[in-house]
Amino acid sequence: MANSTKDPALRAGERLVELDVRTQDVEINMGPQHPATHGVLRVLLRADGEILTGAQSHLGYLHRCAEKIGEKVDWLQYLPYTDRYDYLSAMNNNLAYSLAVEKLLGVEAPERAQFIRVILAELNRIASHLVAVGTYGMDIGAFTPFFYALRERELLLDIFEKICGARLTYSYIRPGGLMNDAPAGWLEQVKAFTELFDKKWGEYWDLLVDSKIFVERTANVGVVSEELALAWGCSGPMLRGSGVDWDLRRDAPHLVYDRLDFEVIVGRGYRGTVGDCFDRNYVRMYEMVQSNRMIRQCLEQIEDGEVQHPDVGLLLRPAPGEAYVGIENPRGELGHYLVSDGSKIARRLRVRGPSFCNLAVAEHLLPGCMLADAAAIIGSVDIVIGETDR
Repeated sequence: MANSTKDPALRAGERLVELDVRTQDVEINMGPQHPATHGVLRVLLRADGEILTGAQSHLGYLHRCAEKIGEKVDWLQYLPYTDRYDYLSAMNNNLAYSLAVEKLLGVEAPERAQFIRVILAELNRIASHLVAVGTYGMDIGAFTPFFYALRERELLLDIFEKICGARLTYSYIRPGGLMNDAPAGWLEQVKAFTELFDKKWGEYWDLLVDSKIFVERTANVGVVSEELALAWGCSGPMLRGSGVDWDLRRDAPHLVYDRLDFEVIVGRGYRGTVGDCFDRNYVRMYEMVQSNRMIRQCLEQIEDGEVQHPDVGLLLRPAPGEAYVGIENPRGELGHYLVSDGSKIARRLRVRGPSFCNLAVAEHLLPGCMLADAAAIIGSVDIVIGETDR
């Protein structure tokens, strides 16, 4: 609507026109088909110009009813479904579920199986973090580091393929131990990888983390305070990146982690503020170094022996009861809550997925940031949609 008024200072024939203009925030759909959302995630953004004023995550595009399926199939038949939570760290998923079932059964895997489990879990952590770091660089415009990360990840997939025949979804770690023992030459192949990885890790640092542009895009951006991280149930690098010294491998020891010497990496505001995007990426970078260190120690300590508990067969019938076990997955605490009524099928099965909890805090990080920072913040959370939806 326009209002026209006379002004004595105006020349003859001129008029002052006042426009009554109202503006509103624009809504932007980031996803569900967007490379920076790392899967079919839809984030509804609101922006006033280049400044974000709101954000809301919309999940469910990959929902497969995994937990309900777990109440319809045998205890062992559910194992392949765990591979599909966080499909970048399927060995860790197998381990988390197997430990929960073993707690219900009241058994413990043989020592050799425990060492191989730790080796596989830490190898898978490295493989997962390589994707996290590499794709994070792509999110903010650095393509080359991703190809370097895939180079070493391919070697890891070869190692997984040699021990179980699969490269992505394994079903290898199972209740009572392992599907089979490591084949001849496998441990030597793992040792060769650890020696190579020490030399290659520095290339990721030089190409990406030490880049001036990368630091400017991540330092002081998306700051998650210690209080906010704890309030929203964050875990893993998301929690440790905020300066919280908590790691289930050390603080709730399982398998043979209590025999290993390693450092828990936490954010310290290395290039900006404690809990920013840089700190979260920093934690993942140095966790790979610590995982490599743990694998070496396992290779030195492992001895011959059985890899499957003799009393745990294909048909499981845990005594009535309930159990919860959480382990330190690459993205945080992955927990399984199981209830048995003594039958061959779980009475209740619930999963605590770290990506789901970590993603919740993003709605508090995005408002007030620049639109271009949305990809940097969501990428720093490092989510896998198969785990948020299940």
